[in-house]
Amino acid sequence: MRVLVVLDHPYTIASAENVPHRRSFSAAVAAAAIRGARSGGHEVDLIDLAADGFQPAMTQADLAAWRQGRVIDPVVLDYQRRLLAAEHLAFVFPVWWEAMPAATKGFLDRVLTKGVVYEELADARGNPFRSRLTNLGGVSVLSVMTTPDKAYRWWYRDPLTKILFKGTFAKIGVRNLRWTNYASVTTKTSEQREAMLQRTEQAFAAL
Repeated sequence: MRVLVVLDHPYTIASAENVPHRRSFSAAVAAAAIRGARSGGHEVDLIDLAADGFQPAMTQADLAAWRQGRVIDPVVLDYQRRLLAAEHLAFVFPVWWEAMPAATKGFLDRVLTKGVVYEELADARGNPFRSRLTNLGGVSVLSVMTTPDKAYRWWYRDPLTKILFKGTFAKIGVRNLRWTNYASVTTKTSEQREAMLQRTEQAFAAL
């Protein structure tokens, strides 16, 4: 299986190691997912948004092209090529202000181009959107947050999966959407965080 991992963290995948002041648990989760997928015999492709210098804001020229089903940014074109080839997609990021960071939202805005990644049927009854991601069998979201899981789900009403699942991938017809939430990470012991990473490896090995 071709697994595409999209990491959104300013420290990049280089911060996966547990080095004080240079570490990111999001990067460690991404690295664990990659290790697990590879140990399960899967082919892994990593998009490291910060390392690529990905610009999340859609420009005037981007939007004009988007409305014509075209893309003018070579980085976005490359991301689309890799996304269209993927059989499983995994987003990994920290949760800031109860949602994903800007680069992940920009990935949705700029990479999911109508006419390329999905199409809109003018005469459709009900949902008019149809996915062109014909290889994609599922999407995983791996979110890292300091908020307690129950508070996020019940007080904040889980905005993350409403955006990424209900409002994006489910809308265009992608199934098998899975959310793994690494909540309250700052209160966890080193042993607890290591157990989280081991479970991540096992889950991706079993894809």
